[in-house]
Amino acid sequence: MTTSLTDVVKPAQDLLFVCSSGGHLSQLMAARPWWERHTRRWVTFNLTDARTQLRDEHVIWAYHPTTRNIPNLIRNLGLAVRVLRTRRPDAIVSTGAAVAFPFFVLGRILGIPTIYIEVVDRIDTPTLTGRLCRPFSTTFCVQLPVQLEVYPGATVIGPLI
Repeated sequence: MTTSLTDVVKPAQDLLFVCSSGGHLSQLMAARPWWERHTRRWVTFNLTDARTQLRDEHVIWAYHPTTRNIPNLIRNLGLAVRVLRTRRPDAIVSTGAAVAFPFFVLGRILGIPTIYIEVVDRIDTPTLTGRLCRPFSTTFCVQLPVQLEVYPGATVIGPLI
């Protein structure tokens, strides 16, 4: 059974979207008809595609690269503290990648619902960020029913793209 994003996140909530630029951002951009009715802010990397796609949005630039980069993990944890302390969202939503992890850990500690959406192109193995964020996710979503084999008990929401 497929659940919609509208069933996962109630209307008119203040959302914080946290994702890497590139494909992770593109997947969230594909859900524009759903998220554009919410108050929202974005945390992503200050790269050309993000600047272009989010030019009319409120964006907070995260530190990159994040893969196996401990100093930037610590910087992004500090960023998560500042962002979540300044304006507490009703929920944190992410499609990955590593930039999401510190926001999910801190969000869970603060009691902020966290919604992770696994990317559509990973059907036979979990992503590293999916494995890291799942224990801190209030709702863990997959886009295809076949992904339930990798993530039993996840919520199927259908493809974003």
